[in-house]
Amino acid sequence: MISVIIPIYKAEGCLQELCRRLKDSLETITSDFEIILVEDCGGDRSWEIIEALSRQDTRIKGFQFSRNFGQHQGITAGLDRCNGDWIVVMDCDLQDQPEEIPRLYAKAQEGFDVVRARRGKRQDTLLKRLTSHLFYRAFSYLADVDYDSEVGNFRIVSRKVVDSFRSMREQVRLFSVMVDWMGFPTASIDVAHAARAEGKSTYTYRKLFQLATGVIISNSDKPLRLFVLLGFSIAGFSFLFGLYLIGWALLKGSTVTGWSSLIVSIYFLSGIIIALLGILGVYLGKTFDETKGRPLYIIRRSTFDI
Repeated sequence: MISVIIPIYKAEGCLQELCRRLKDSLETITSDFEIILVEDCGGDRSWEIIEALSRQDTRIKGFQFSRNFGQHQGITAGLDRCNGDWIVVMDCDLQDQPEEIPRLYAKAQEGFDVVRARRGKRQDTLLKRLTSHLFYRAFSYLADVDYDSEVGNFRIVSRKVVDSFRSMREQVRLFSVMVDWMGFPTASIDVAHAARAEGKSTYTYRKLFQLATGVIISNSDKPLRLFVLLGFSIAGFSFLFGLYLIGWALLKGSTVTGWSSLIVSIYFLSGIIIALLGILGVYLGKTFDETKGRPLYIIRRSTFDI
């Protein structure tokens, strides 16, 4: 059995085409499949369309959140309820093409638990490709992971990968990074990447920045270690500068003190201290969020009730 998990947000214009193409592609592998659509309260007609599609074909199933929880919580909800031996995760905007699923499945049969779809030529704007590349370079460095910027959520994973994923319940989630962290045998194949079927991405730069900082803090303490290194560097520089001043005083008899250099030094060190306290505060805030133990999502209704 194959399960396909798709988080849905403002996708009313492409849902029917998405499901039609999914069924055509999955039928080439098996007729035993399910398509799970998780509607993240986008405010359009997506849920009504999901209900209609489910009535037409019981292999199409849907959940709707009680409010907007986010894309990766949507993926988690689908993975928590899927029944497949192999599970495909993809986006809803048809940039991830359903026709590539048989290729992902065929590669998985070679002995891989994870097969990632690598977008050889992304159909995005130059600015989006550039910012995405820079983000993943920074993320890889700060989170101490080797992450490929050409790989998104689109992939197929085995049942044991999903079972392991279900045990990971942290609040800040990035599906692709969490799967790569597990370390199961992984392969990648190049796939065709299409332009968006309609509209534009709902991920603003502000949302992307919040997601990036949250994931980095949740996956690594490297920012703290970098500030420790910076602190020791400043301390070492101050010690050497102190030796220089002592030597100057012994040789010249006096030192020249300056108000400007003193104020600049105070501002610089104060900025470093405040930044470090801010980072510590963010880490403590994330710890506070985790200790509350709230559910990752709340389901308002599902097509199983129809």
